[in-house]
Amino acid sequence: MSETLEAARTAAGAAAEVVLTGDLFRPTRLTVPDLLAWPQHRADVSFECATDGVQHHRFTGPLLHDVLTHAGPAFDPTRRKDRLRFLIAVHGVDGHHTVLSWAEIDPDFGRAPVLLAVTLDDAPLDRAGPQLVLPQDRCGARHISGIDAIRVDGGYSAWT
Repeated sequence: MSETLEAARTAAGAAAEVVLTGDLFRPTRLTVPDLLAWPQHRADVSFECATDGVQHHRFTGPLLHDVLTHAGPAFDPTRRKDRLRFLIAVHGVDGHHTVLSWAEIDPDFGRAPVLLAVTLDDAPLDRAGPQLVLPQDRCGARHISGIDAIRVDGGYSAWT
């Protein structure tokens, strides 16, 4: 989404939406109020920002794993390792993006407590959209603000 469209959406007061797409049985659109339906987790995070130095913030929100599991990733549940080929691409309205592996967030593997934050320092993110928060990262480069799209991709089933 362009910065102009985002500015218009914010000025209009509409809640930002995140589109969940890809290899999902239940692709969907979610707002910050929708994300409040999941159990909320809190993370006090310190990370280095290339432009502003060390940042300290408190975030709350559901686990990315919980939200994506509800959307029904299309891996074979009878084959435990099938999950390991799935990637998660996260995109923000400002053009920033990152990729995670499913294994990073899966409780059977990395179990990283990655959040889709709905508050930043107790301020709601309804209009701006949720923020990807990786409490374990020393560098804040994978913290994506104003998430507008998350794509789950399991297209790596064969190596040729």
